[in-house]
Amino acid sequence: MRVSRLSQETSKLPGIMPSPTSPVRRITRGSLARFAYNDGSSSKENPTPTIPDIEDAALTTMSKKRKRNRASSPAAAVKAEEVNSTVTLTTTPRRARKPARKATDPTTGEHSVTPPSDWEEMYDIVKAMRLGDGPAANAAVDTMGCERLALSTASPRDQRFHTLVALMLSSQTKDTTNAVAMRHLQTELPSYKPEAPPGLNLENMLAVDPEKLNRLIWVVGFHNNKTKYLKQAAVILRDKWGGDIPDSIEGLTSLPGVGPKMAHLCLSAAWGRTEGIGVDVHVHRITNLWGWHKTKNPEETRMALQSWLPRERWREINWLLVGFGQTVCLPVGRKCGDCELGLRGLCKAAERGKVLQGRKVRESRVEIKGDGTVKNEEVETVEAVARDEVVNEEMNIHDQQRIKKEEVDQAPLEPARKLARNRI
Repeated sequence: MRVSRLSQETSKLPGIMPSPTSPVRRITRGSLARFAYNDGSSSKENPTPTIPDIEDAALTTMSKKRKRNRASSPAAAVKAEEVNSTVTLTTTPRRARKPARKATDPTTGEHSVTPPSDWEEMYDIVKAMRLGDGPAANAAVDTMGCERLALSTASPRDQRFHTLVALMLSSQTKDTTNAVAMRHLQTELPSYKPEAPPGLNLENMLAVDPEKLNRLIWVVGFHNNKTKYLKQAAVILRDKWGGDIPDSIEGLTSLPGVGPKMAHLCLSAAWGRTEGIGVDVHVHRITNLWGWHKTKNPEETRMALQSWLPRERWREINWLLVGFGQTVCLPVGRKCGDCELGLRGLCKAAERGKVLQGRKVRESRVEIKGDGTVKNEEVETVEAVARDEVVNEEMNIHDQQRIKKEEVDQAPLEPARKLARNRI
């Protein structure tokens, strides 16, 4: 009430006219001090002391807070320094992965194919994994591959026939299952005459009843079609090739059920001549995963590989990648955490989560060797999580091999015959 009364009185003084548009300013005793009586006795040396009003002090404090420069505060200075400073990030440059590509010599005009980048390093790493105690060692192809199913006690001609039959049965069939069917033929195929020995040879194949042959190979895929192909091929071998298998790619591919892959593998294993690469689904799938090329089928993959891969590796690459695909680079559930290519950053298709987990397991193993048993329990837990699927898959492979071997060596064939009769 006192302040408002003073404001009314001061509004009547000369020189102070209230603005009709602007709001009335707040009047305090401090603001009225300039109208106080001054007798002229004050000087600059002894100024008249003024008592600040509490409202003036409050207004002064508020105005100072509002006018304070934020850049003067320590936090703002640090933030401004962070914004103005240049942040330098150190990153590891990625490897330049390039697939196989055609190149032309500008001087001669000759065309050539440049191999994929890092192919030789990748090849050597996979070979190291396939040998010794590596993660890709002891694959089914190492002991049950088609080129290893021929009986060593048979004649050279019959061994070549064994290799051809094994390759014809291997289509759409696992090596373990194919080995079972071959064992049935080598032990149970009836002789073509009473004094002749039973077993797998061209004469017994020609004389066997198709229904009997179908029962012996019923475990392989598409056994009905393969029964027809085997009987037809036996007739062609007898009439056109003198009872032996052809020694050329053209002759082998002329047989029913024999494609380029089987022909190249058979020529290499039976006759010891390598004229091309045997490309199956594993070779086709893995080389495309690596980015060596982009092909649509195994035949295109064969032509792409033969255009740049050194000839001395043509026979070995099938064994190498088939075993790698059976143990590590599986069609479903690839074990990227156990693969050296993924751990070293060489495989473009490696699953990042599995690779990181595999590196963690490897680092934990190194810490155990240096620190004793301090982190023993922690490492075992990590390894169990990382290898849970791997251990189960390996057990499945070994169990399958054991069951198939027991079926061949010990179990009688009568239940299989009954089941085959029902299926036929």
